[in-house]
Amino acid sequence: MPEFALMNRQTPPVFPPRQVALVGKYDSPDNADALAQLAAWLAEHGLRVSIESATAERLGEHAGLADYPAQSFDEIGQSADLAIVLGGDGTLLHAARRLARHGVPLVGVNQGRLGFLTDLSRKDMILGMEKLLAGEFRPEERMLLDARLYRGETMTCGDIALNDVVIDKGGIGRMIELELSIDGEFICSLRADGLILSTPTGSTAYSLSAGGPILHPCSTGIALVPMLPHALTNRPIVVNDSACIEVRIAHADDARVHFDGQAAVALQSEDRLRIGRAPFSACLLHPPCYSYFAMLRRKLQWSERPSGH
Repeated sequence: MPEFALMNRQTPPVFPPRQVALVGKYDSPDNADALAQLAAWLAEHGLRVSIESATAERLGEHAGLADYPAQSFDEIGQSADLAIVLGGDGTLLHAARRLARHGVPLVGVNQGRLGFLTDLSRKDMILGMEKLLAGEFRPEERMLLDARLYRGETMTCGDIALNDVVIDKGGIGRMIELELSIDGEFICSLRADGLILSTPTGSTAYSLSAGGPILHPCSTGIALVPMLPHALTNRPIVVNDSACIEVRIAHADDARVHFDGQAAVALQSEDRLRIGRAPFSACLLHPPCYSYFAMLRRKLQWSERPSGH
């Protein structure tokens, strides 16, 4: 796989942590209250606490938060043993995209809706912190995608994604035409609204709504899910994480590529996207009671086991 480096093993999380960074949503006073409560509790237990810069800028005037230093994500990556994210999956995705390359593990406290990635509820936050400092949380590595955009022979940009890389038709209601190759072999031409390239983590996000498979987060595959393909025989497939995937934009009027739904780049006809596994992974720390399948049952409202079994 010449385009992408082989995966590096992550540095084991530091326990007990000495310095913790807090990252939060900025759109609610309740989030500021939760951040202030958590910061005070961690400081009382001897940890050095910092607040991510954008979080501090929005919430820094809140009582109790201005006392802690603000740090950029790069500064957090250099100094923090752990980042705690208070928000929804989008907030955790943003933090993971910025901190994964630094090997900083993340813990999620759910202040959003579904919360596939944020394990702790607000009411269980302090109890969870007690178990965290007792060393009861367990780490889990999640693969990321590395995507690079080529225009001619020049790489114009690149980004990473924990959930998915999505190529879509943009605001114009015409299908786009794509050509898909894997490890240099032509696979198919595709006329569709777009194509989702999903990690196992992202298989319960946009990919799932487009009919893609659910992949266990510890599996090592990349799901390729067509969005409303013109030919009904174009079905989702899963390829090995060592694959080098290339998508050529054969024809498009307003196509774009999105990274975790948080960054987007306009595409032109003849652009090529090369996508593979990133050379580093994101580390999520789960509480001792965490079960992926229990989470799926709860979040997706699957039926419970019948009585008598």
